[in-house]
Amino acid sequence: MGKYKTPAKRGRKGQSSIQEVTGRVLMTREGYAFIDIEGAQDDLFVPARKLRGALHGDTVKVAVFGKRGGQRNEGEVIEIIKRTEKPFIGILQITGEQAWVITEGKNMPHDIIIPFEPGLKEHNGLKVAAIVDQWPRKSEEPIGHIVNVLGKPGDNNTEMHAILTEFGLPYKFDQKVEAAAADISEEITPADIKSRRDFRNITTLTIDPEDAKDFDDALSLREVKPGIWEVGVHIADVTHYVRPDTLLDKEALDRGTSVYLADRTVPMLPEKLSNRLCSLRPNEEKLCFSAVFEIDQKGRVQDRWFGRTVIKSDFRFSYEQAQDIIENQKGPLLNEVLKLHELASIIRQERFRKGSISFERPEMKVIVDKEGKPVEIVQKVTKEANWLIEEFMLLANREVAYLIGAKNAGKKPKTFVYRIHEEPNLDKIEAFRTFIHHLGYSMKPTNNARELSGEINTLLESAKGKPEEGAIEIMALRSMARARYSTDNMGHYGLAFDYYTHFTSPIRRYPDMMVHRMLAHYLDSGKSLDKKSYEDKCKHSSEREQLATEAERASIKYKMVEFMQDKIGLEFDGNVSGITEWGIFVELNPTKVEGLVALREIKEDYFIYDDETMSLRGKSSGKRFVLGTPVKVKVVKANLEQKQLDFALIWEEPLEQKKNDTKKGENAKKRENPNRRDGSKGKGKTGNNRKRS
Repeated sequence: MGKYKTPAKRGRKGQSSIQEVTGRVLMTREGYAFIDIEGAQDDLFVPARKLRGALHGDTVKVAVFGKRGGQRNEGEVIEIIKRTEKPFIGILQITGEQAWVITEGKNMPHDIIIPFEPGLKEHNGLKVAAIVDQWPRKSEEPIGHIVNVLGKPGDNNTEMHAILTEFGLPYKFDQKVEAAAADISEEITPADIKSRRDFRNITTLTIDPEDAKDFDDALSLREVKPGIWEVGVHIADVTHYVRPDTLLDKEALDRGTSVYLADRTVPMLPEKLSNRLCSLRPNEEKLCFSAVFEIDQKGRVQDRWFGRTVIKSDFRFSYEQAQDIIENQKGPLLNEVLKLHELASIIRQERFRKGSISFERPEMKVIVDKEGKPVEIVQKVTKEANWLIEEFMLLANREVAYLIGAKNAGKKPKTFVYRIHEEPNLDKIEAFRTFIHHLGYSMKPTNNARELSGEINTLLESAKGKPEEGAIEIMALRSMARARYSTDNMGHYGLAFDYYTHFTSPIRRYPDMMVHRMLAHYLDSGKSLDKKSYEDKCKHSSEREQLATEAERASIKYKMVEFMQDKIGLEFDGNVSGITEWGIFVELNPTKVEGLVALREIKEDYFIYDDETMSLRGKSSGKRFVLGTPVKVKVVKANLEQKQLDFALIWEEPLEQKKNDTKKGENAKKRENPNRRDGSKGKGKTGNNRKRS
């Protein structure tokens, strides 16, 4: 059990526990839970009867007893260190003078008692958010209080607000924050322009999604010498308007990031800032913080400059418009778009040559109507126009981090905010090697991080277009560390950069605002800033980013389940996307909508789970499921409250079983009619009558 480092202890009732650990409860609707322990490779199983009142999200101390007939180590909660501050979502139900929140999430098997107050009656039947305060031993259910009344169940706004509330994310701005934004002057004064480098007469453009409202980055281009091109990466100067420690700054820090749900954007900053003052709209003078590069024909940076600027964008392109110019060689600002594309392609090629990993898992988008009802699920297509913008944003982020980090090489480093992605854990990589081996793939053995990234790229390329492609990419991603913010530079493994930060999106990410302020401070020869305060902000920003990501996924999942509500009983082709001891997750083609086939519902066979290969094998049929296996399923149930789809497997006999059954059938028919030379007209055995034992 080497992953836990605490000494051996004695458990309850005289049982000998191996040790005690602290972790966070990940609860299931069935009542049992897993304990997520920071730094541990595996989580810990705790049966419902041994949770001692702990609920999803609580921080607990657990006595570990080792494996008891299952695949995981088992434990028992011995102390609830801290109750979660995140609310549980449910429907308020009042009977007489008793009130409960009838919970509906997949992580909460208990309803919550709410101490009765007469004012509660007006909210009876509405969806609410409640926090658990206590769970006395004498009480059958936990006791809590309502923190938010969300609205009528099933209403689109109610459901989206419920998702945000569940993850502790706001869905509106306080009036004082809106007022503070409204008070900001929109005037750009001569003094503002005088202190900045002027790019207003240099050709400048933006390229964004068709439905974008905030344009926070722009590119300028001009030839400064024969074969030398000046590319300006211009980023909205948000910190010119949002000053440190003001109400707006504190709100942005608290939020940490904008949140992108399936049907809406919840911005980090009020609309006046995000969609007007700091949006680089065409034919408007805008204040920016810029990274300006002189690049030769081979994509090499010959010189760079960083500082505040004023620009005037000439044209606003959508990705589709820019892509059309690249493909058809005609359109507005043709020469500029084609030259930027040429340089970006060279830079991109060099990035991958140096070890950047090419993860290209399809990203799906739910199209909704004006009422928020899902009408279509489409794949987001990424082409050269997207890569054009991406490469210059990566270049700016890398060069800004290099300017501060490398400039002090050999000296005490200046405090700075980096976006880091640590090298993968070798144990996880070894497990990944084992996984792909069972799918018929391999990677050359190496402990060199850069060689490993090349092997992963080769693997991903060899799996492209095959049923197991998605599974291999998912497992490769799981073997990687999670990118985060830190004042300690560790490089960015996935991008193969020694120095990297986030400078290019201050409208929607607070770390970018920190980087703008720090860069301005150091360009003015400022001394190193306080490391601890910035490290605290880095940790907070990383946590908020993760919550926003989880909320976005939950909203997409909700809309996908809603999309499937009128498809109950229909059959679809798909691929196995996940395997557990209790079921098979299947992604439908081509929408990537995911649902669960419960093993208990498969009557044709009894399946045995293999943890090492992450596979299931039928005891009687020998039928084997691994990640990527093509299957056919029927939609059985669409549970909106739990954001869950239930599928039934359309049983298809394994090829060898079909051959055997056909041969048996033919022999039987020959015995019935000796003159018949084939079994084409008789009723043979199908072999489909096996039941799960």
